[in-house]
Amino acid sequence: MGSAATQARVMLVLTTAFWGGNAVAGKFAVGEISPFVLTFLRWAAAALIVTTVAWPHLRRDWPTIKDRLPYLGGMGAMGFGVFAGLLYLGLVTTTAINATIIQAAMPMFIFALNFAFFRTSATPLQVLGYSLTLVGVAVAAGRGDFSGLIALELNQGDLFVILAAIVYAGYSVALRQKPKMHWLSFLTVLFVAGALASIPFVIAETLTGNAIWPHSTTGWTVLAFVTLLPSILAQAFFIRGNEVLGSNAAGLFLNLIPIMGAIFSVALLGERFYLFHATSLALVLGGIALAQRRTG
Repeated sequence: MGSAATQARVMLVLTTAFWGGNAVAGKFAVGEISPFVLTFLRWAAAALIVTTVAWPHLRRDWPTIKDRLPYLGGMGAMGFGVFAGLLYLGLVTTTAINATIIQAAMPMFIFALNFAFFRTSATPLQVLGYSLTLVGVAVAAGRGDFSGLIALELNQGDLFVILAAIVYAGYSVALRQKPKMHWLSFLTVLFVAGALASIPFVIAETLTGNAIWPHSTTGWTVLAFVTLLPSILAQAFFIRGNEVLGSNAAGLFLNLIPIMGAIFSVALLGERFYLFHATSLALVLGGIALAQRRTG
């Protein structure tokens, strides 16, 4: 069990590195491959690759897939297609550091949606913790200047990333309705739905003259990275980590995503790490840690 637990922890650390690197890859994609073209190609390629090993499970799970197709289609469209498209769209005008810090607030959005739709009870520590997280997101979005927040003069990219985080939080909350089926079948159907949902946005990019298809080494490298690592391996590793360690322990590793993203952003993109980034990161991670503490 010890070796399995160790392997699971390594997988979860790699998962956070891949997801933290996704924002950096999205920044490299600017000018090389447009946001929704990247989203479409990412999920289409992931679907093709995973189908080669998922086919037996897909055949066995087809009755369930057919019965729950509206749910599965909606999950893939929102959690994969719309989320990724909004994230990459936001990265056109915001920094990768900001994007990963804002995404770290997803647990807060998940909590808010659970409370809104299912009236999930909250402890005082949870309320305080997620309030600190919200302040941290505001610090990142306002670049440390709250006057910009008051005047609603936010970076458009940050708004897209915030919206992406809310969309993914909705996807996470809806996972409680996930049908019983093999995880490879589940992911494959969602990959396909994510790709299909991206097509109208690709058409819109094309009609407005904003579509950019990969044409350089950088563009193809970004596509290969986001397909193989954040899409396929990270999903598989995260599922395995949850199986071995449990969802609560595995979920704690997600706090590493903004740290990984910040490290990669500074090292690979040359982005500057300012004091407001450190303040925002401390508030977000501290708030989540506080919200996860048990009382009594």
